[in-house]
Amino acid sequence: MGSSPTRGSQYRSIFLKLWYNIHCRYNLRIVVDKREKNSGIPELLKQSGVFVDFATLKVGDYIVFNNVAIERKTVSDLLSSFYDGRLFIQCSQLVKHFSSPLLIVEGNIMEDLKTESTRSFRTYDQKIQLVYDSLITIVLDFKIPLVHTPNIEHTTNFLIAIANKLSRKNSYGPLLRKIRKQTSEQIQQLSVLSSLPGVGGMFAVKMLKEFNTPKRALNASAAELAKIPGFGTARAQRIRKILDNAYEDVDQESQKTLLEHLK
Repeated sequence: MGSSPTRGSQYRSIFLKLWYNIHCRYNLRIVVDKREKNSGIPELLKQSGVFVDFATLKVGDYIVFNNVAIERKTVSDLLSSFYDGRLFIQCSQLVKHFSSPLLIVEGNIMEDLKTESTRSFRTYDQKIQLVYDSLITIVLDFKIPLVHTPNIEHTTNFLIAIANKLSRKNSYGPLLRKIRKQTSEQIQQLSVLSSLPGVGGMFAVKMLKEFNTPKRALNASAAELAKIPGFGTARAQRIRKILDNAYEDVDQESQKTLLEHLK
């Protein structure tokens, strides 16, 4: 007894979807930064039939389309890049060179931070707050969407899914462009300014654009700082207070506590 037309059309529909997904996946190309080789993700991409094109990327870890670059960070890397100032530099580069950047945060934030807390003077609660502050800055100041994945398998599936979706709309894949990466000196300059209260990476970039050097930015009056778009009078006055008020000497025990907070 033959299949009904309805059931036959359902089978054809399922077959076509499977064929289309396989066909798309085996024609996908993703550019991967060479430093991601040992992450395990490139190998998983290859096993899924994706063509992996390794390159030394100056911005982002994965380029899945001409205007889509993805930065991938484990929880530990997110914290370390926050401490040394790399995080906001990377974000400013992403939004500068790509119209649709993404940030993947990979891992279990709560569990990974418990492990991380045993390796430094910062408490678990302090680390949680730092993670939240950095993620809020990324989303609200840099306007970069966040994607959370629990492990490399889910990260791989997400990369394939977004590359697949974009390949359906366009006939070409990711294109590399010449990007001038910021030097370590520029990173240090931004790191100095971003450590000021209420500044962070985005305003540090704005301060350098306005005053050209960290010295001129640090010497600027509250009125001059307040003229920076979005900076505001309250933030400017708070910065001047921190920079202008004399340091009050403390006893040795209090000094030790203060230094631990800086680590």
